[in-house]
Amino acid sequence: MTPDNRTAICPGTFDPVTYGHLDVIGRASKMFETLVVGVVNLPWRKGSTLFSTEERIAFLTDATGHLPNIVIEPFSSLLVTFARDRGALAIVKGLRAISDFEYELEMNQLNRYQAPDIESVYLMASPKYSFISSSGVKELATFGGEIEDLVPVEVARHLKERLGR
Repeated sequence: MTPDNRTAICPGTFDPVTYGHLDVIGRASKMFETLVVGVVNLPWRKGSTLFSTEERIAFLTDATGHLPNIVIEPFSSLLVTFARDRGALAIVKGLRAISDFEYELEMNQLNRYQAPDIESVYLMASPKYSFISSSGVKELATFGGEIEDLVPVEVARHLKERLGR
């Protein structure tokens, strides 16, 4: 499929989706005609997920329903293959801290080696979300911490049911 400069991929594990993810998705949706939110089906780097692919897609669908140009799909291939198959010209990711930058720089170079025609676009985390991570939210939920301002209501409820002690 020929790349279309109006289509981008926003990939992630989204286990669980946080307001930080939703901020990046919302901002990216204003930049592209179509934003495909790619949900990693079998994460390599992070091991198994707390929520199934179907659950993560349902959380994202519920949280992005107000954005008409969002398509949510699972994928189990190389990110650039997924992007190319969807006709995307760009991969959009959020950056919170220096550690994100170091990892994403390496991923960018590997992606560019595989697919020089697909650009990477990075959005800096909004200050109010720059400290939120899925792993941090899961840890808070495990020990009864406040997570209601970090994730959508349904996600918070499911996290408490699954992880609460």
